[in-house]
Amino acid sequence: MSLKSIVRELKEMRDGFSSSSARRGGIGGAVRCPWPNSRHGHQDEELYEQGNWANLPPELLLDVIQRVEASEGSWPGRRNVVSCSSVCRSWREITKEVVQTPEQCGRITFPISLKQPGPRDGPMQCFIRRERATSTYQLFLGLSPSIQGENDKLLLAARKIRRATSTDFVISLSCDDFSRSSSTYIGKLKSNFLGTKFTIYDSQPPHDTPIVPNNRSSRRFHSKQVSPRVPAGNYNISTIAYELNVLRTRGPRRMRCTLHSIPISSIQEGGIAPTPTGFIHSLDQLSASSSSMRQECKDPIVEFSSTSLSEPLRPVQALDEPLVLKNKAPRWHEQLQCWCLNFRGRVTVASVKNFQLVAAVEPSHRVSPEEQEKVILQFGKIGKDIFTMDYRYPLSAFQAFAICLSSFDTKPVCE
Repeated sequence: MSLKSIVRELKEMRDGFSSSSARRGGIGGAVRCPWPNSRHGHQDEELYEQGNWANLPPELLLDVIQRVEASEGSWPGRRNVVSCSSVCRSWREITKEVVQTPEQCGRITFPISLKQPGPRDGPMQCFIRRERATSTYQLFLGLSPSIQGENDKLLLAARKIRRATSTDFVISLSCDDFSRSSSTYIGKLKSNFLGTKFTIYDSQPPHDTPIVPNNRSSRRFHSKQVSPRVPAGNYNISTIAYELNVLRTRGPRRMRCTLHSIPISSIQEGGIAPTPTGFIHSLDQLSASSSSMRQECKDPIVEFSSTSLSEPLRPVQALDEPLVLKNKAPRWHEQLQCWCLNFRGRVTVASVKNFQLVAAVEPSHRVSPEEQEKVILQFGKIGKDIFTMDYRYPLSAFQAFAICLSSFDTKPVCE
């Protein structure tokens, strides 16, 4: 049987199972999920085990998945790799062994790739589409939007919610489900009253990062109101501060991003950034994760409680200094009479929202000059409601998207 025949039968098996499950009312959410059967089909995996595909010899199965993974370099072809992991448990385990992280291969495959650091060699190129009518923002993978928009791979979506004293950007894997009780919820961005300071919250604790919960009781969520498979926690992983411009001096916005979950050593020679390997689907996994973190950390950490999971958690003193990003200094163009940055053709429209971020390091950090000048995140406008977003190691797509969302909020005191 040829490789194309195997992939074709995998697609038919996946589509047939999804349609039958939808008729039974089982996992209808998997049909709407932008990542096919990658996160919603755990309770139905036994149905897959009944098929003949689960009985393939491990050597043959490994060769099949390696061939599929090597032949599909980008989306929508990567859907076939995700389909392989949806056949049964044995297929999923081998697929996870074959598929590498974005840092290693420069490709996005599974949803967890969105929370893993980007590639080291070059930037991951994406674009953001803004929908003014619905106050939503969609992150797609690719150089620029396609003409029809059918082949654009949706990575993340966010909805802007204005409140009396702040603005929230709820981030989800789906463009039509922004509920915090949903399994598609992965985090949010919250601003202060003036829109000058932002906090990025993750739906699960950062990998190997000690955290301590707030003692305040939750007013919006209770542990019994949320599905036991979905933790309702918000974990403070980053803060963004925009510099005030009270004197109205000319120039672009100036910002500083403090990444609590990424140490400064990650950009040093031989340094590594935290790389999560999977989503936390239940409160039991959250307790196990917190227990392992307490064993690895020498400092005492307050234990988690079921009543405090819905509250934002603040990081305790880290074992290493956090990575701080700052604006790359622009230059003044005399002929154009404006501030300019070299976006290497990725930005074509002048906007106050455009920015490039580099690492803000001290001489004691022992970071090479090349790393100090390397652009870790750049964001800019290319058309009406279309923006490019290019990120690289040690940022993840989720962190980069949240930082870019802060630029969409109104900042009258910063311009």
